Amino acid sequence: MPTTDRLLLRRWRDADREPFAALNADPVVMEFFPSTRTRAESDAMIDRIEQGFDADGFGLWAVERRADHQLLGFVGLSRPSVDVVVGGRPLADQVEIGWRLRRDAWGQGLATEAAREVLRTALDPDGLDLPEVVSFTAATNLRSRALMERLGLTRDPADDFEHPALPPGHRLRPHVLYRATRASGA
Repeated sequence: MPTTDRLLLRRWRDADREPFAALNADPVVMEFFPSTRTRAESDAMIDRIEQGFDADGFGLWAVERRADHQLLGFVGLSRPSVDVVVGGRPLADQVEIGWRLRRDAWGQGLATEAAREVLRTALDPDGLDLPEVVSFTAATNLRSRALMERLGLTRDPADDFEHPALPPGHRLRPHVLYRATRASGA
């Protein structure tokens, strides 16, 4: 289980379901998603995350603040479900690093702290030993893009794509993709 000075990254518990649903119902947190999520949708996401841990050996860790044991959201790795080809490979065949924290946890460096540890573990030969990790978001999501850049991920505009689940002209359809590789030292 990855840890940092301030955070514990752990598997999900039943007690996480209510605060996770509140996070997913916050329109500010979900600004760069097509909609907020219901409690049932949030619960289903936790179930899918846990299935991913069992299938892949990695997943989106629940992020708990050590000082008060509060669930802040998630940071971790997943297999994208987006049906596009980037860099000559289906995105679904790659591993994505992603995050979502509740609003009162923003601006404290917590997402960066957790994501650095997850990325280190992902690329480390003594960790998951992945050759590469991707991250993507709506082109207008400047906060997530800044985090990707702080982590040392790089963007090739040739890898940007239109999200196929969103209709043409939708404000969130244009997506940018960033990469980290073992060779890049990210």
